[in-house]
Formats: sequence, C-alpha cells, structure tokens
Amino acid sequence: MSTTREFVDFWIENSIHAAEQYRNVGASQDVAELAQRMIEAAKGQGISESALRAEIGDVSNYIRERLKAVNKAERERRDFT
Repeated sequence: MSTTREFVDFWIENSIHAAEQYRNVGASQDVAELAQRMIEAAKGQGISESALRAEIGDVSNYIRERLKAVNKAERERRDFT
C-alpha cells in the first residue's frame, strides 16, 4: 500500500461486513478483535499504529462506526426486498 488511507480503505472493504441475517455465523462483529486485526495488518504493511490513529482517530471507534454503517445498509436492503 502506498498510503495509510489506501490501506485503511482496502482493509475496511475486505474486512468489515454486515452481520449475517438472524445472527447466524458470519462476519465478525467484535470491535476489539477487528481493531487488533487491522493494527497487525497495518504493521505488516509497514504502517504504525500511530499512523493509523493520525489517519482515522481511535481505531476501535472507527471500526465501530463502519460496522454500524454496513449493518444499517444491510437492514435497509433487507427491508426493501
């Protein structure tokens, strides 16, 4: 990845997914687990945790907000059909 923002966008796109319908086994919704995964993946790309925080603020809060957004979009999609 060439920038921290590109890494964040790529990671979010590939790692943050809506909960499965009816709470079946599916994408992780555990914020602490996802935050740790993101931090570790960033380190693997040579991006420090402080660089992540400079880009997105608190990593856990950022992931929590992204989860809320994808879950809301999924609920709206299901309600529409």
